[in-house]
Amino acid sequence: MSAQFEELDWSPTPIGDVSLRRRRDPVTGVDIFEAKLGDEFLMSSLFAVAEIEVARLALARLRGFGLDVAVGGLGLGYTAQAVLVDERVRELLVLDTLEPVIQWHKRGLVPVGPILTADPRCRLVHGDFFAMSDGSGFDPLMPKRVFDAVVVDVDHSPRHLLADGSAGFYGAEGTRRLAWHLRPGGVYSLWSNDPPDDAYLAVLSEVFVDVAAEIVSFPNPLQDRKATNTVYLGTTPG
Repeated sequence: MSAQFEELDWSPTPIGDVSLRRRRDPVTGVDIFEAKLGDEFLMSSLFAVAEIEVARLALARLRGFGLDVAVGGLGLGYTAQAVLVDERVRELLVLDTLEPVIQWHKRGLVPVGPILTADPRCRLVHGDFFAMSDGSGFDPLMPKRVFDAVVVDVDHSPRHLLADGSAGFYGAEGTRRLAWHLRPGGVYSLWSNDPPDDAYLAVLSEVFVDVAAEIVSFPNPLQDRKATNTVYLGTTPG
């Protein structure tokens, strides 16, 4: 296989075949890592700005030390890494429904993997984030555990889903169930590939205070223009 392109892993999953590939940028010479679900791109190391901001903006709302954080969606690991950069974080749980994605990190196939697996504050959990949000919580070892922040980067947006099972999460009842897993004053943060959605902001405002949709801009060298993502934020009353 050409040194310019290499498929590092391919695995079947209940929601489709997931693959990891590495390609060499011909201009910069930098290795770019890309994850796909079937024929659909999930993420690229070329566009990690908003994945970092979804964590940074959430933590910026919190005060104090000994913070417990849950991240829904491991992916290439940039959101989780951004959480661990904050020295106030006591423990981070990262949940992903795709076991092969967790193995990418444990096997060191992605650059961030060795960082996450070497940090004693970080625990990678194989589980369905959305089902756990509807149920007893995100920590299999401690049911009904509450967190200071829950950061989510799974679906493309509240309207563009990777699988049907997450649809209820973005409604009013699903949002209320999510809030049960946050401490008073805790923060919910969600990454979206779409522009701000007034209907989803209205749902968040039924449950949270200080609701906001932050637009994150970053360069897109593939299209020679700026691109934007959205980060939704809300804080539990208390």
